[in-house]
Amino acid sequence: RTHMRPAASQSVDVCVILGSVAGMLLRFASPLNPDVIMVIAFPGDILMRMLKMLILPLIISSLITGLAGLDAKSSGRLGTRAMVYYMSTTIIAAVLGVILVLLIHPGNPKLKARLGEGNKNDEVSSLDAFFDLIRNLFPENLVQACFQQVRKPPEPVFVIKKSLQFKSGMNVLGLIGFFIAFGICMGKMGEKAKLMLEFFNILNEIVMRLVTMIMWYSPLGIACLICGKIISIKDLEVVAKQLGMYMVTVVVGLIIHGGIFLPLIYFAVVRKNPFTFFMGIFQAWITALGTASSAGTLPVTFRCLEENLGIDKRVTRFVLPVGATINMDGTALYEAVAAIFIAQMNGIYLDAGQIVTVSLTATLASVGAASIPSAGLVTMLLILTAVGLPTQDISLLVAVDWLLDRFRTSVNVVGDSFGAGIVYHLSKEELDQLDAQQGKLEDIEMEKTQSYYEDLKNHQENNTNQCVYAAHNSVHVDDCKVSLATNGSPAEFALVEEEPWRLE
Repeated sequence: RTHMRPAASQSVDVCVILGSVAGMLLRFASPLNPDVIMVIAFPGDILMRMLKMLILPLIISSLITGLAGLDAKSSGRLGTRAMVYYMSTTIIAAVLGVILVLLIHPGNPKLKARLGEGNKNDEVSSLDAFFDLIRNLFPENLVQACFQQVRKPPEPVFVIKKSLQFKSGMNVLGLIGFFIAFGICMGKMGEKAKLMLEFFNILNEIVMRLVTMIMWYSPLGIACLICGKIISIKDLEVVAKQLGMYMVTVVVGLIIHGGIFLPLIYFAVVRKNPFTFFMGIFQAWITALGTASSAGTLPVTFRCLEENLGIDKRVTRFVLPVGATINMDGTALYEAVAAIFIAQMNGIYLDAGQIVTVSLTATLASVGAASIPSAGLVTMLLILTAVGLPTQDISLLVAVDWLLDRFRTSVNVVGDSFGAGIVYHLSKEELDQLDAQQGKLEDIEMEKTQSYYEDLKNHQENNTNQCVYAAHNSVHVDDCKVSLATNGSPAEFALVEEEPWRLE
């Protein structure tokens, strides 16, 4: 969202309200013709088509440039610890979101919590679903993965054995997995891959400019999406209750993750009171809650960690910018809840493999998502595409996203801050050793400098009024006479006299 603030982002919030109000007013009018509803929602349909068009280039450019650029920064134990923490907490957040949405079941309270009571298109065994997940994670053809996924059919094609088939829909999980590996390998090549990295950086910049242009159109598109959806809903009261339960599920998950899991991880590693640590970053948390921008909160987070908690600048200056790029705990939890919520609303059965796919895609799609304007909307399209869920219901989630965005951003900032504290604790001995080595080097340099000045002083005392040159930097010598000796007649140099000079 940092690319579109402040004007475009504020316009989205205003248009969400306007679209909701317009939809409510039109519901009280006489029943509208389906063609009229289609015309009202048409600008929103164009917005969704444009966003879907950019999914593939977004995956390629953002993942490759983000991970290839991180390798140089993340070399060494400091970077390894930060990456392990970030990926672990993001996975925990996504799994927590899945568990909560299955337990609370906000999508359709009238149904039992068991998802299997929805509409089942195909009966697929758990083993087949798991193997399909692994197969899709390693696509045999990248071009085919852009529009098809592999699956085991629910019944034997032949009497003796089953055969693999392909179903329509982008293999998002496989593409994300490949380009993550591609970016990491490119980063490890260093200077050899510099030209290729510049190409993807330019591609990423072009795609981001396209997305930014689309985001300026998004207020109109989102307003029309919401208005058309509200008009077409048959039972608005039931949907409103479902949205309320959905918001409760997300907020409860964010509170559990940011208020319980992250402090527990900090306490388990650092053995210090995590709530004392949280009070030190309270101002950064409030700022994130108000701005809904992790990048915009960075200056405040730097100050809180360095001044209030005394964390080494070498840690904060590395961990926080990297965390703002790849550590999206709140976003991963939100995306997992939202995807399964949409399935529940439509009574769609999700098997175990699809639920795991939601968790993995939410985790992997959050890598580099901070660089995407309106990241929540774009990555939500990724996840829905990965499991074949309808995308038209995103308009309902956008209506409440402006509020949830602030909560999940604040959790992202808290996660980055706890990560900095944990990495600093684990790296403290190494930092102290570096300081000691640096101190020894400075002492050696100081001794050399003092020795130079002592030698120079002794030399000056032994060579009074003579010009001395020594192979030292910035050597100051007493004033001395410089006589100009010439072979010509003194008359030719009438204006030249012996002058005092200072040599430096």
